[in-house]
Amino acid sequence: MSMKQKRASLFVVLTMLTSLLAACGGNNNNGGNAPAPANDGAASNNGAAVNGEAAADGEKKLEKVELTWYLLGDAHKDQDKVVAEFNKMLSKDLNATIKLNFTTWNDWQTKYNLLLTSGEKVDMIFASSWSDYYKLAKQGAFLDLKDLLPQYAPTTWGNVPKQDWESVTVAGGIYAVPNTNAEYTPDGFVYREDWRKELNLPEFTDVNSIEAYLDAVKTQKKVTPINGAAYENVQRLFRTWYDFQPIGSDVIGATSYDAPRDIQVIPFTAQFEEWVKRMKTWADKGYWNKNALSSKQEAGDFIKTGQGAYYWRNPSSAGGFINEITAKQLKMEIGYFPFTRFHNYVIPTLPIANGMAIPKSSKNPERSLMVLDKLRNDSAYFNLLTYGIEGTHWAKGEDDKTIVIPAPGVDLNKTPRYDIASWGWRYEPNMKGEKGGWAGLDKLKEEFKPISKPDIFGPIYMDYEPVKAELAAVNQVFEQYGKPLMLGLTSNVDASLMTYRDKLKAAGIEKVLEYVKTEANKYYDEKGIQ
Repeated sequence: MSMKQKRASLFVVLTMLTSLLAACGGNNNNGGNAPAPANDGAASNNGAAVNGEAAADGEKKLEKVELTWYLLGDAHKDQDKVVAEFNKMLSKDLNATIKLNFTTWNDWQTKYNLLLTSGEKVDMIFASSWSDYYKLAKQGAFLDLKDLLPQYAPTTWGNVPKQDWESVTVAGGIYAVPNTNAEYTPDGFVYREDWRKELNLPEFTDVNSIEAYLDAVKTQKKVTPINGAAYENVQRLFRTWYDFQPIGSDVIGATSYDAPRDIQVIPFTAQFEEWVKRMKTWADKGYWNKNALSSKQEAGDFIKTGQGAYYWRNPSSAGGFINEITAKQLKMEIGYFPFTRFHNYVIPTLPIANGMAIPKSSKNPERSLMVLDKLRNDSAYFNLLTYGIEGTHWAKGEDDKTIVIPAPGVDLNKTPRYDIASWGWRYEPNMKGEKGGWAGLDKLKEEFKPISKPDIFGPIYMDYEPVKAELAAVNQVFEQYGKPLMLGLTSNVDASLMTYRDKLKAAGIEKVLEYVKTEANKYYDEKGIQ
């Protein structure tokens, strides 16, 4: 079908789809179990009655609206150009434009929560299990889309699998549209593989081999291996090495995947004590800088300039990092080590690991769903907002599933790859691979498939209402005492650890622990998890 045909008469196409849905009660993977759209007197022409005025043929035409959307992270330097092109198409097809805003990565969670509690008018926002989707949905931050989806996003309603809709259902309501792109996103790290070979170091298998690499980089290459912001790099290695499964925070979690009901305060464990003493030696040896907690620059930025050697990433973001190194023709070989190899299992992402939701404050929820439906399923829209402007940020590859980044003749140093948090609308049939891209990603997927285990921790819901005062105090203690201790930024580990534990007790950590245990066990009982 040509692009012209795809864009022809939105009202006619969507009327047909809506009629089909009404007749069949759903399609594709929904198995006929989808709720029917509510009949509130609105026209069935997929939003034709939304903010409309009478047209000559008796139908309603769409009034022009500007939609406010929010994504996490940072905008691209060409963001205004990309959105301008997007809005040209959107104005023609849906008589709408979007204003695309970003939280930035600096203290994003505080900004995100403020957007949803301040009453600011937001028409659509990124949503995720790791940004408290289940908690926020139960608290009423998002609009229930169950009755709106079949009418205003019928294509998406039909091609999202039934089990994915079930995964975003909270108390009978559907509060987000999950992306449709199965992923494995375990932690791991990118590193200078050429340096590992040059220094004649063993391949990675455990923390000892990682330490040997960091030490050789520091002593022989004279480079700070974990340069810039270091906390997440160290924290993620810690919890995966010991197989801790955080539940709701870095402070409380199950002691392993196989012992989900053995929930403890992690800083009170012998493993934590062992680790922070080791981290003191790493800090003293200069594996990171003394400003590692205050630095705003990612460790990966220093790898690109030859001033770093270790940066935590999941496989997908590792692929993007390696592809950028390749495209910029930087003279270095980058490797990737997934932490799944410590315990030989991987947890796939939940469908709502990435999705889009409509806040209760939205003035135009129907139109936002119409735009999302277009964005997910029309390749012209999808390519533009996901990969950037064709001919600048990318060019067509040898087939429909491949693109070239950047477009021929474009300098990545002047025009960086278009890389925003587009995860919320990803739809696998429209996604593209990068020509000459990192082949390791496909190999890892094959490695992960036979060792996959279900996520039994992510769906646990807690609103913390009974312990909100204690939780706030615990979080403050964690920031003030826990993070510096994790990075060995103390003159006396034993004294600092004792202080940290005492402060957690005084803040009410035991009360928070009992609350987490109660809520987790409710979920485990419901699901039959022992």
